[in-house]
Amino acid sequence: MNETLQKIINAIRAETQEGRCTLDDAWLDKLVRQRNREMHDGTRQVAKKRLLPAYLRLREQQPEVLAAWGAPAGGVVDTAVVRLLRAKPRRTASGVATITVLTRPWPCAGDCVFCPSDMRMPKSYLADEPACQRAERCFFDPYMQVAARLRALSDMGHVTDKVELIVLGGTWSDYPRAYQVWFMTELFRALNASNDARSVCTHQRRAFYEECGLTSDPAVLAQQVASLQQQVSEGDVRYAEAWERLYGQSAAWQRAGAVQQASMEQLAEQQRLNENAEHRCVGLVVETRPELVNADHAVFLRQLGCTKVQMGIQTLDARLLERCGRPTDPAQVERAFALLRLFGFKSHIHLMANLPGATPASDAAEFRLLMHDARYIPDEVKLYPCALVESARLTDWYAHGQWVPYAEEDLIALLAADLMEAPAHVRISRMIRDISSTDIIAGNKKTNLRQMVEARVRAAVAAGEGRCQEMRFREIATSQVDRKDLRLETIAYDTTVSRERFLQWVDGEGRLAGFLRLSLPRAEAVVQALQETAFPLGLGQAMIREVHVYGKVAALGQSDTDASAAQHGGLGRALVDEACRQAQAAGYRQVNVISAIGTRAYYRSLGFRDNGLYQVKDLERLPVA
Repeated sequence: MNETLQKIINAIRAETQEGRCTLDDAWLDKLVRQRNREMHDGTRQVAKKRLLPAYLRLREQQPEVLAAWGAPAGGVVDTAVVRLLRAKPRRTASGVATITVLTRPWPCAGDCVFCPSDMRMPKSYLADEPACQRAERCFFDPYMQVAARLRALSDMGHVTDKVELIVLGGTWSDYPRAYQVWFMTELFRALNASNDARSVCTHQRRAFYEECGLTSDPAVLAQQVASLQQQVSEGDVRYAEAWERLYGQSAAWQRAGAVQQASMEQLAEQQRLNENAEHRCVGLVVETRPELVNADHAVFLRQLGCTKVQMGIQTLDARLLERCGRPTDPAQVERAFALLRLFGFKSHIHLMANLPGATPASDAAEFRLLMHDARYIPDEVKLYPCALVESARLTDWYAHGQWVPYAEEDLIALLAADLMEAPAHVRISRMIRDISSTDIIAGNKKTNLRQMVEARVRAAVAAGEGRCQEMRFREIATSQVDRKDLRLETIAYDTTVSRERFLQWVDGEGRLAGFLRLSLPRAEAVVQALQETAFPLGLGQAMIREVHVYGKVAALGQSDTDASAAQHGGLGRALVDEACRQAQAAGYRQVNVISAIGTRAYYRSLGFRDNGLYQVKDLERLPVA
């Protein structure tokens, strides 16, 4: 391993001495393959993903070795080595490190025909999905999941100062509130701990769960649920009934669950510590169903530190919702959109194409409605094509010809049209679930579906058949951007409860380097909310719902001197300043921001003060531009 690292360092030194470094991932692949072909003496093969952890261990434990090789810590060569060896750079290309965690298995009030029922997982999730595998190995313990993910991301060379926590697991709102408070407390506790403390605590927690009688061995767990799983898959037993037998009546799970509770005071203390922690939470996401969104729950989510809500609406067609067993109606979806927007949350919607009874034409029409009707207009969308897995009730429908998956060409054409239909302020974050192709009986199995769709879109744009303004399509990601080429634009659109302003930094090619979502609530909507709900805001108050600057992650507190990097270049501050000017010009007296716990200090530096569930800035003294 050291011999390979020294070859890499020597090559980088030679290039940097000439004022450039053109070495890339393809060069690294070639070097590793050549080295492994040359080893005939039983020497262990080099795995590319192990190079960076080995290099970082040398830097920490034997810095003199690297210095002798010409790669002292913090130097030009050291920086170039880490950049070359970093695995999966897109993991932090959006500006933050994302950590996905799962809640423990729990019964679901719904019984959707398309939803899988894996008894090892929360409803709708499968044990073979990567995040689910990690959660199961950690006994679904939030602290252990965060600790494991931080370690893995660091080993891949990613900066983890700024973390977005995504909490999955069916419907967050269905879990007991005591469990919700504990889960969030432990997420923050893990972010606040040192590496050594996380290691010790993880070992202690694993021992505790094993003492309770639980196991994290996938083979053993599969065997434990096999009988009930077969009954569920065959439709003889519903998920909720099987859950009660496996978990509700389990003495081991009861012993573990007895300690899974915390007070709001304990949560608040961990949140306070996280404001200045080494790993700060800059976004916190939960998922729920529209019919469970109300003002009381919105207040509770803010107390937990939540900034974004994922909602599984699947379709706006009442007929399809009823047919699929979805316990939601379009009026509840409309109400949920309004409340989330007034409370400042980002909305992240799950939409499914190819549901039973849908057609490509009806799916396209529904997507247009979602994108442009003032009752809806989400900020983000997960646009999934319906796929059949064995444990879903859809299996019988498929067997009897009552549901037929779209042909690949029809599906790609539909998704490409949707991508080109999306406004510049909407991000389609995903087009597939991380479901193993071996688990899919019918439907899309292509893991590169998004790439296939984008290739179709690029061909259409090149042929002059339209343009694509969707956010992810335009993100600079790991690409280079020159700040001098950026311009600040504002896109305005209306909803039933607000006038929205989407401020974006774009370059000459329209690539997105940063954005801000400003909400200007309508007075009549605020008055109605104050009369009907526990609404925490008043008249004359605007809301910044999201600020995001793209590019590779820069460590907190450090200026990035690279002119091609967007992070910490003042773009976020400029967005906030412009939002405040626009809010004042529109007649608003104050601007609130739905800040995450780890961004509170940043907004204080911009003149915002803490104000209950939000941070607020007075606008009276600001000059009108």
